[in-house]
Formats: sequence, structure tokens, C-alpha cells
Amino acid sequence: MSESPRLKRTIGLVGAALLSFNGAVGAAIFALPATLASDFGAFSPWLFPLIALGSMLVIWPFARSVAAFPESGGPATYGRVFGRLAGFELGWVYYVARAAAFAANTNVLIAYLGRWVPALEDGLARAATVIAICTGLAVVNIVGVKSALRFLAGLTLLKALPLVVGAVAVLILFAPIPAPGVPPPLSAVETGALLVFYAFVGFENLVVPAGETKQPRNTLPRAIFLSIAATTILYFLVQLAFVTALPAGGADKDAPLVDLARKLAGPIGAAILTLTAIASVGGNLHGIMTSVPRLTYAMGERADLPRWFASVSGRFETPANSIAFLALVTAVLTISGSFVWLAVVSTLARMFVYAVTIAALPRAPERPSITALHWAGGALGIAICAWAAAQADAKAWLTLGALAGAGLLLYMLASLARRRVTA
Repeated sequence: MSESPRLKRTIGLVGAALLSFNGAVGAAIFALPATLASDFGAFSPWLFPLIALGSMLVIWPFARSVAAFPESGGPATYGRVFGRLAGFELGWVYYVARAAAFAANTNVLIAYLGRWVPALEDGLARAATVIAICTGLAVVNIVGVKSALRFLAGLTLLKALPLVVGAVAVLILFAPIPAPGVPPPLSAVETGALLVFYAFVGFENLVVPAGETKQPRNTLPRAIFLSIAATTILYFLVQLAFVTALPAGGADKDAPLVDLARKLAGPIGAAILTLTAIASVGGNLHGIMTSVPRLTYAMGERADLPRWFASVSGRFETPANSIAFLALVTAVLTISGSFVWLAVVSTLARMFVYAVTIAALPRAPERPSITALHWAGGALGIAICAWAAAQADAKAWLTLGALAGAGLLLYMLASLARRRVTA
């Protein structure tokens, strides 16, 4: 019996950084500026570098831990060091959270497309558009990870370049730049910290296809730090431009940057910004479609899910079945709208992912030497994750519990199938 084809290591530093950057920068950048400006005024841009520095207390031990796992699968791999069930549950929670994020952002994308073709937002036209988006991104990723990353690079340029150029133009034309002013009270900063940290969430997008990454021990940490640096600079510039040009507020909270672009360059500026939003959300969706199917691929390889999920295309050398399955799941979630309740648990689920990943380092297959500083950094990172999780309300915790229960049921069904095979 011939051995089934396996995934090759074709993702380098740039590709990994693109996956991370597009995981973090999606739709939030087009909604946050007005809310932050309303709550924090001229100080709001400075929240991004401050929270980025604080988040390094989580990101540094997280990056060190993921570098010690050279396999694809991300959370499903890290949790597995605590037992098979733990690995499956962690991977499942992360998978559904990312699928829900894909569905949510697909709706944002359709809303922006609807600015030009209103009919796309309703009925059969909306369903057809959803199916076309999910199918198109699936095909790009099935054809090959290299072509997928080239497409992702193009989307990244389309979303980042207009934002940077526009922000710099605003800072020049609408000078002087306002001074930061007096920092807000600590209680207010804590509330803002959760909101701003959510803007960075998604940087872990690159860890799932670690089995296709060249020299993952070096590439993954470097790509994460490059992504966080680029995300921080982008958000800081955009927020600074917003409070410079619109110090009195008044912008639409759902699409504040459209108002900023309109003030800078009239209707043409608003149209360009709408295109930028479409590219941004499209890049985020594409990054999810590239990365997340590797979760079900890894779980299928380990027989935590049916082996069908671990099938690799002999022609394209990509996990075609897992990619097609994610396209189907996200299309159904987007069309039905049942993904909304999953969005509530997304950040909470990621706090568990980050904490378990950090805790998995001592049991990693390629564990580096761990000093007292590393132990202290890991403990602090886990404590910060616990603090962030404690901010979630009871509904979020109940939702996560229900999600974990659904995953447990699927795991039990897969276990029964394994027993029948071995009997």
C-alpha cells in the first residue's frame, strides 16, 4: 500500500508573518477608531503601543512555546501533551472560534460590497455571494499554499498601503497633531485594554500550519514579533490620523474611516477606503482559510476525527478535504447567522489557547532549556490570560462550556469508530 502524500515545508518567514498579520488585522481597524476616540480622546492612539508592550508578557512565552512544536495543528498539538482529550478539546474550541470569526467577517465583507450593489445583502443573492466567497477562497488554497500566500501578499498590500498613505497624508494636511493629554484613570484603561487587545488577537494564525513552515523553531517567533510590530504601527498611525482630523468626533461608529477618507479626499477617498476595507476583510478571511484547515487535518491524522480530514491532494499537496469542509461550515454559518453566539466566546477561547500553549512548553518535543526567567515569564503570561478571561460574563462562560461539550460528544463518537476498527 503506497504511503499517502504529506504536507511539505514551503512557508518561510514572510509567509508566516503574513498569516499572523492578516489574522490580527481584519475588520476591527475599520470600527475601532471612533469608539476609542470617544472614550479616550487624544490619548487613544497611545493605547496601541502601550497594550502591545503589555501583550508581550503573553506573546513572548507563547512564541517560545510554539517554536518547540514543529508539527501542524496548533492548539490541537499543544493541548495533546496533557492528554489526547485535552488536545482535541483545545483544537476544537479554537477551530470553531475561527470558523465563527470567518463567518462574522464574511458578513462584514458583504456589507461593504452592498455599498455598491445593495441587492447582495438580501435573499438568494446574498446566499450566492457567500457561497462564491467561501468556494473561491477554498479553491485558491486547495491549488497550493504558495499560490495562496502570493494572493495573501497582494491582499495585504491592498489593505495596508492605502491606510498608511492616508494616515500620513492626514497627519500632514491636518497638523498640528494633538498632544496625548492626561492619561485616563486606570479603571478606564483596563476597559480599553480589553478592546485594544482584541485588535491584536489572531496573531496566532500562523501556528496551525507549523508542519508546512521552514525551520519553525526560528521562523514562528520572528514572524509573530514582526506581525505585532507592524500591527501596532498601523493601528497607531490610523488612530492618530483619526483624532487629528476629527477631534470633535461625529463619525459613523460602524464605518468611521469612511468619514475620515471622505474628509481627506471626498467621495473618491470614501470609495478607496471602502475598497481597502474589502481587501482587509478579504485578507483576514483568506488567512483563516489557509491556516485553520490544518487543525482538522492534524486531528484527522491522529484519528481524533475521521481520517477523511487528513487526506492530502496528490496533485496539489494540500489538505483538500479539510479546506473544503471549512468552506462548507463557514458558508452555512454565514448564511444562517447562527455563528453570532460563537463570536461572544472567541476572545475567551483564545485566552485558554494562549495559557495552555504557554503551559505546554515543559512537555514540548523540542523543548529548549528553561531558565528561571522563562518560568517567571510563563507564569506571568498565564496570569494575564486568567485576568482577561475573568473579564468575560457568565453568558460567555456558559457558551464556552456548551461548545466544549459539543466537542466532547464528537470526540466520543470518533473514539467509538476507532474501537470498531481495532476490534
